[in-house]
Amino acid sequence: MKKLICCVLLGLTTAGVHAAGPSGDFMDANVDVSDTASLQRGANLFANNCMGCHSAEFVRWNALPEGLGVSMELIEENLIFGSYEVGDMMMSAMGTNDSMNWFGAPAPDLSLTARSKGPDWIFTYLNSFYRDPDASIGWNNTLLENSSMPHVLWHLQGVPEPVREEQGGELMTVGIEVPASAAGTMTEAEYLRATRDITNFMTFLGEPVRAKRHQMGVWVIGFLVIFTFLAYLMKREYWRDIH
Repeated sequence: MKKLICCVLLGLTTAGVHAAGPSGDFMDANVDVSDTASLQRGANLFANNCMGCHSAEFVRWNALPEGLGVSMELIEENLIFGSYEVGDMMMSAMGTNDSMNWFGAPAPDLSLTARSKGPDWIFTYLNSFYRDPDASIGWNNTLLENSSMPHVLWHLQGVPEPVREEQGGELMTVGIEVPASAAGTMTEAEYLRATRDITNFMTFLGEPVRAKRHQMGVWVIGFLVIFTFLAYLMKREYWRDIH
């Protein structure tokens, strides 16, 4: 059942220590928009945990079946809650005013986040939340400090704590880890797969025809190679009489 909770992106690994800073040390998302199983899992996580607050208003629901390899009926049954008409956009359940009142800013649209930030940035952000009692929302992020985004999937990943070291006379957050006593319902591998699946689906949202474009590109390049070879043979035939 759809949770009306805000998720642009969730949080990290379950046991290991990871750190991400604004300098660009990103984790490798290793996305593959042709992996329909990953897209299906990512779509389910996205619709049930992110769309309570975030929209993908540049993408229509009926653009999903072909890319995800499922029927529109299955999309309506599992991802769309409420009324639906053909051609409807993927809109959030939360209004802008509610977002301003609860989080101090409108929840950003996620249609083009993967294209503007890159999959590695998203994957790293998803894996960089930690508990911070001093923050206004009780959470912080090593990649985007003082983000207004809470770690909404803590129940899956657990409650990550910051790993701090003294640097230059200051205590700096260099990573995060989840204590065994605060573990979530997923293992580290399961949670990494979940964050990768969401990243993969968001990459798909940025360009739903990307997989088809790549497939078509192979045929186009093949045609150009054959055409170039035939053109070369024709050129040789024309110039043979001249020489």
